[in-house]
Amino acid sequence: MYAPLRIDPHKALEEISAFQRKLAAGLKTLRELPEVDFGATPKEAVHREDKLVLYRFRGERAPTAKTPLLICYALVNTPYMVDLQADRSLVRNLLAQGEDVYLIDWGYPDGADRWLTLDDYIEGYLGRCVDVLRKRHDVDAINLLGICQGGAFSLCYSALNPRKIRNLITMVTPVDFHTPDNMLARWTRSMDVDLFVDTLGNVPADLMNWCYLTLKPLRLNQQKYVGLVDILDDPAEVENFLRMEKWIFDSPDQAGEAFRQFVKEFYQANRLVRGGLRIGGREVSLQNVAMPVLNIFAEQDHLVPPSASRPLREHVGTRDYTELSFKGGHIGIYVSGRAQREVPPAIHGWLRERSA
Repeated sequence: MYAPLRIDPHKALEEISAFQRKLAAGLKTLRELPEVDFGATPKEAVHREDKLVLYRFRGERAPTAKTPLLICYALVNTPYMVDLQADRSLVRNLLAQGEDVYLIDWGYPDGADRWLTLDDYIEGYLGRCVDVLRKRHDVDAINLLGICQGGAFSLCYSALNPRKIRNLITMVTPVDFHTPDNMLARWTRSMDVDLFVDTLGNVPADLMNWCYLTLKPLRLNQQKYVGLVDILDDPAEVENFLRMEKWIFDSPDQAGEAFRQFVKEFYQANRLVRGGLRIGGREVSLQNVAMPVLNIFAEQDHLVPPSASRPLREHVGTRDYTELSFKGGHIGIYVSGRAQREVPPAIHGWLRERSA
C-alpha cells in the first residue's frame, strides 16, 4: 500500500539544493543588472498637445509605404508594449516591412484632466493627430491601427470621419461588451460608476492594475513569481521579466469623466453595437465604417475574448472585412516570438494589397 504522497528523499534534497543555488545566483544577477526600460526603437516627437505626444518611429531604412500608419493605444497602460524591446517589438517589425509608423502617447492624466470626456479623446486628441499626419504627408486619409480600448476609439473616429481613414486595423478590440465569457464586462455591468468616479475623481492606476490582476489571481499574483525562481540564474530572462513588470506597473491614472462615460456607454449599455452612442453630439454608427477593416484578436485573451471581437463583422458597413486569429493572449500578441513572425507581416501584406 502506498502513501498518498510518494516523496523520494534524495530527489527532494536535490530540488532544495537546486532552489538554493538559483536563489544565490539570483542575488548576484539582480545586483549586476542595469536599470531596465522599455521602448527600443528611435523616435521623434512631431506633435505635442497638453500631455499627449505624437511620435514618429525611425527604422533602419526609409519607409516604402506612401500612407502613414497611426497606432492608437488604450488609455489604461503606457503604449510601449508595442515596442517593448528590440526583439519583441511590433513597431520595429512594421518598420522593417516598410511601414511609416506613428504612435500616440496619451501621457499621465492628473487633476487638471479630471473632466476630459470621450469626445475630448476621440474627436479632439485623436482627430488632431490624424489631421497632423494628413498634413505632414499631404494625403486625404491615413491608415489607423487601434489597440484594445484604442481600437474602440478608432472605430468611433472612423465611423464619424470615414473620409479621413483609408484602412482600419483593430487589435484585441472589444466590440460586443455583453458576451457571456467576458469577465471584465460582467464585473463592470453592476458597478455604480457614478459613485466610483464622484468619490475618487481620477481613477488611480494602482486600483486599475489590482482589478486586472484579480481576473486571474493565482496566475498573476502567485505562479509567475514562483516561476521567477527558475530563471534567476539567467540574466537575459530576468531582465525580460523585470521589463514586463515595470511596464505593467507604470500605468497612468484614468481621467474620471472619460472613465465614467466608457463604463456606462460601452460596458454597461453596450451602445457600440446596440446603437445610441453619441460622441460630440453625433451618433456613432458602425455602418459608416466603410473602409477596409482588418480585425485581429487573440484566441486565449482573458481581457477581450474572441467572442467580443468577432461581432465586428456583423456591424461594419464595409464589404472588405478580414479577420486574423492569433494563438496567444492579450499581451502575447505583441511580445511572443510567434507574434513577431506572424502579426507585422500580416498587417503589412494586408495594407500593401490595398495600397493601389
